[in-house]
Amino acid sequence: MTTQKVDVLLVGGGVMSATLGTLLSKLDPSLSIAMVERLDHVAHESTDGWNNAGTGHAGYCELNYTAENEHGVVDIERALSINANFEISLQLWSYLVERGELPSPSEFINTTPHMSFVWGEDNVAFLRQRHEKMSAHHLFKEMEFSDDPSVLKEWMPLVMAGRNPDEKVAATRVKHGSDVDFGSLTRNLVKQLQKHEKFSLLVNHEVDDFEHARDGSWFVRINDRKTKKATTVRAKFVFLGAGGGALPLLQESGIDEANGYGGFPVSGQWLVCKDPKIVSQHHAKVYGKAAIGAPPMSVPHLDTRIINGEPALLFGPFAGFTTKFLKKGSKLDLLKSVSISNMLPMMSVGINNMDLTKYLISEVRQSHSDRVASLRDYFPECKDSDWTLADAGQRVQIIKKDDQGRGKLEFGTELVASKDGSLAALLGASPGASVAVQAMIEVLERCFADKMKFGWDKRLKEMIPSYGQLLKRDPELLAVTRERTLRTLQLNQD
Repeated sequence: MTTQKVDVLLVGGGVMSATLGTLLSKLDPSLSIAMVERLDHVAHESTDGWNNAGTGHAGYCELNYTAENEHGVVDIERALSINANFEISLQLWSYLVERGELPSPSEFINTTPHMSFVWGEDNVAFLRQRHEKMSAHHLFKEMEFSDDPSVLKEWMPLVMAGRNPDEKVAATRVKHGSDVDFGSLTRNLVKQLQKHEKFSLLVNHEVDDFEHARDGSWFVRINDRKTKKATTVRAKFVFLGAGGGALPLLQESGIDEANGYGGFPVSGQWLVCKDPKIVSQHHAKVYGKAAIGAPPMSVPHLDTRIINGEPALLFGPFAGFTTKFLKKGSKLDLLKSVSISNMLPMMSVGINNMDLTKYLISEVRQSHSDRVASLRDYFPECKDSDWTLADAGQRVQIIKKDDQGRGKLEFGTELVASKDGSLAALLGASPGASVAVQAMIEVLERCFADKMKFGWDKRLKEMIPSYGQLLKRDPELLAVTRERTLRTLQLNQD
């Protein structure tokens, strides 16, 4: 069995690995980097355009990022953090576009206004309070609010056509919101990485064993899924960016930090319309409120999408239960992930989240007509025959121990790293790909701390001018940063 030596091994060919590989290659071009992808090409699982919402998650329209507390007060802190983190992604993409290392922005990102839409007096009051708080902050100062049906009809004609004129409705809008084809973005990042002599890409290869050497490096066994031949890669640093597949790989690594982590897999589906006459009448991402018990990935939204240059409308997602951790995974994934260290947390989550269980059962049992009936809340005049059902991606929500040693379900993303910084994994879902750059900066800060202190931090600031500063506390810095990114990525166009 041959052994290949590399400085960095990236497991998974999605946006996370591609982003980390891009940053590392810029910070130190001498690093040898290998990327391993189990499928026949990159960006084919969670990163694929049809497998995610494509929303440039910035907190503009996602109502689950601004929950009300028990006193009815809207908390916008999470939305502020997500918005600032998305701005970091925009800065890196702008840097790469300016250098000709990403194609024309329209090939991976397009202006798509972000809107929140609600109906009913209580929900209108909630949205009004949300807007008052958010628009008072410089990150969201461009946010508009209206409860005037004539204005809303201009913003979103399909949503308002045929609606009861006496119904209380309201919406907010941020015009420079975006639709992102993360599949196209990732393929272009990897294409650029392949121009480096010290970068190698192994598709149709799967990691199945880890051994931690005394010097801190890792021996990783990789199997060719076609020839069944095995190769060993000795890597100084390993990153597990394999979407839902990251959890079992993290468990396989055996690091102490993986103890207690489990996963709850959720599948998704979209209603899709490609009729040009209908698609041309809607240009926005319109998000509503999630049903009680629904996971955040199931917040309903009617979206303009541009995937591989083709426009379409998507509505959903409709959630379902699956035991697979990946869309092209195994039905045994969930069972194999259960261990002595995570059994109690996983059982505790199952017992304490019956609303979620009931919600998933109801989603699975829906007919096509049932799903279109849900769509009519956002498109009253829609017809069943104009929409088809398409499978979305798999998401694995994090289960971890709480302070009492039981389990809690986490809906965000979380970085898990070994104590010596030689291995890191990214777990979780939303906001996911949108904040990939900030997530990978956290990998750099935790696993390459010494290098960050001695030169890498300055190089990183060349790519991301706001690095080391807080955009949510610096209006002047945000103004300069946002003007550049909106101009460079052509997001300031109506």
